Amino acid sequence: MLLPPLPSPAALPFQRRTYRRAVAATFLLQGLCFSSWAARIPTVQHQLGLSEAELGGVLLAVPVGSLASLPLTGWLVARFGSRRLSLLGVVLYALGLPLLGLAGTVPQLLGALVLFGLASNMANISINTQAVGVEGLYGQSIMASFHGIWSLAGFAGAALGTFMIARGVAPLPHFLLVSGGVLLGLLAARPFLLPQDAPRPTDAPIFVLPDKSLLLLGVLAFCSLLCEGTMFDWSGVYFRKVVQAGPAFVGLGFAAFMAMMAAGRFVADWFTDRFGRRRTLVLSGLLEAAGLLVAVVWPGVVPATVGFMLVGLGVSAVVPLVYGAAGKSTTMAAGVALAAVTTVGFAGFLLGPPLIGLVAGATSLRVSFSLIALMGLAVAALGRRV
Repeated sequence: MLLPPLPSPAALPFQRRTYRRAVAATFLLQGLCFSSWAARIPTVQHQLGLSEAELGGVLLAVPVGSLASLPLTGWLVARFGSRRLSLLGVVLYALGLPLLGLAGTVPQLLGALVLFGLASNMANISINTQAVGVEGLYGQSIMASFHGIWSLAGFAGAALGTFMIARGVAPLPHFLLVSGGVLLGLLAARPFLLPQDAPRPTDAPIFVLPDKSLLLLGVLAFCSLLCEGTMFDWSGVYFRKVVQAGPAFVGLGFAAFMAMMAAGRFVADWFTDRFGRRRTLVLSGLLEAAGLLVAVVWPGVVPATVGFMLVGLGVSAVVPLVYGAAGKSTTMAAGVALAAVTTVGFAGFLLGPPLIGLVAGATSLRVSFSLIALMGLAVAALGRRV
């Protein structure tokens, strides 16, 4: 059963490039929120005196909030549209940052992280549904470029976080600055978001278990996002404790990872069209595994930075390919299909960092990063089946 198409570009009040810019802006704002938090995780760990295992346990609060809200978010997007949910999700995401900065105890941090995870998921699904709609207006693959904007925001957030750490700025004023900027940016983009999604067939159920094709996409996303989540939450800690980088270079690995992930996403659409989805996924998985192993075997500032760059390049194409394919599902509405795939895939992004902490507490960070390299090999193996 094919879903009815979006209105033609001529039937919409603005030109399609206006919608593309507005949706790209929401990716940018979402990326700034997450990367601002990720850049300050080592600071929060130090302030609360948390070990690696304790930090891993605390970070479990984010997947609890996110995964609990996944089915509901898919239904809300299908019921009220991705435009409304995008606005609500980004507002809650921005307001969650100051709550994280105010957390002075572990229970307070846990509560703030649960809310942060809920807002993250709401923004993630609804914004990607908007992107699928804009991609439909263009009639060609542009999903990777949207995720490239998100990666650029991550790079900018990491650079700002490194600057704040080097200047001794506490997380709360840092987060208040970012939150205010995100809310202003959302206010400017709001009028130009895509007004409606592709209509859902009247006989299509809201809650649907993913079929085999969607499940494969979800598992691919799980493996790659587990690597990605590890880099977001643990790259700074790895550089501080294993690489033993100075304070000014603690964020270098994360910044290198984000820079290469952004660069890779801006060429991923062309690369996929040129060499095919299967080869792109296989190469992506191999790069993820190779980069992690380089950082583990040679934990110096230069080789670890190069390794993190390879990981960034490796993960760059996987999620855009997966989300773009899921959003074109012929069995359910785009928001629901994305929620189904994200339920599987985003679990890797959120469960990976706590897993790293637990394994590192029992062994070491180098051992835990070696295990994550296996996820890259899994992407390469599963990519051959696509």
